[in-house]
Amino acid sequence: MARVTIADLAEAAGVSVATVDRVLNGRLKVRGETALKVHEAARRIGYHGANAIHSRILADRPELQFGIILQKPRHAFYRNFAALIEQRMMAETGYRLRPTIQFAETTMPGELAELLNGMAGKVHAVAATGLDHHEVTAAVSNLRARGIPTSSMLSDFAQGVRENYIGLNNLKVGRAVGWLMSKLADKPGRVGIFLGGHRFHGHELRETGFRSALREYGPGFDLLNPQINLETRQLTYEATVEMIETHPDLVGIYCAGGGMEGAIAALRELRPAGGVTLIVNELTDETRQALLDRTVSIVMGTPLAALCNELVPMMIGTVQNGMAETPGQRFLPFDLWTPESLV
Repeated sequence: MARVTIADLAEAAGVSVATVDRVLNGRLKVRGETALKVHEAARRIGYHGANAIHSRILADRPELQFGIILQKPRHAFYRNFAALIEQRMMAETGYRLRPTIQFAETTMPGELAELLNGMAGKVHAVAATGLDHHEVTAAVSNLRARGIPTSSMLSDFAQGVRENYIGLNNLKVGRAVGWLMSKLADKPGRVGIFLGGHRFHGHELRETGFRSALREYGPGFDLLNPQINLETRQLTYEATVEMIETHPDLVGIYCAGGGMEGAIAALRELRPAGGVTLIVNELTDETRQALLDRTVSIVMGTPLAALCNELVPMMIGTVQNGMAETPGQRFLPFDLWTPESLV
């Protein structure tokens, strides 16, 4: 395949070769909107100097350091989330954004609190996923006292102290899953639910919504006590096997957080008579395949690209305008994937 040339870039951007040359070499000043047009075209057609163009555009822009804390570095969902955040920050043209992305290995509140406290003096703003706990709230308060706003993502924490929450309306997600379960299960029976931990605010809200909707739309369904799986595949697998063997009338399982791969593996292995309706969160390679082979009935998804597109300007705004007196929240519409969505 022929290498993309300056002439190709000029044609794609709708400008002259001389203008592209000025953007590349900074010989004469080029209007910002023209430089952006050239940069966007360079990225679109795969021009090898796209990064250099981006660096020149940002050369005189102020720099901001942002801290990002996510969960479980080996989970495909969080790896993808990190990549999308980096892409969105790289695409920002008003500032040079420098993300510091770290991952919590466990669901222990002390680890998240330590990661948050470690951002002090290093970043202008923080956005994190994690559990709600007094140690975490204390860390967020510490950052706030130092003038560093902290936003929660996906699952809320430190309400009243954190700057913003951005993610799904998790109560509504739970209610939607409860309604779907009441319609998809072959008959009323027992239903299991997995939570990532005792302190994930988003999971608690999903459980509440799920329970409420089943009570309203599926009065014949019996919701079992929640199982804590720490968002791990093995714990979920073992608990699913036990659930199937203990409750022959099991008709449904909802994984309100991670670890759904274990439930998928158990259902494929045991194939209980009558089938079990499995509803999980987040579309990954594994949940996509499980949809296609009908092991999973529904995947509830977070629109990560849309979240990143709103997160970055929101973080910039907290630095530009200062912290708000009243913490805010931004709910995004959830995605809903069925086997037919992928065909």
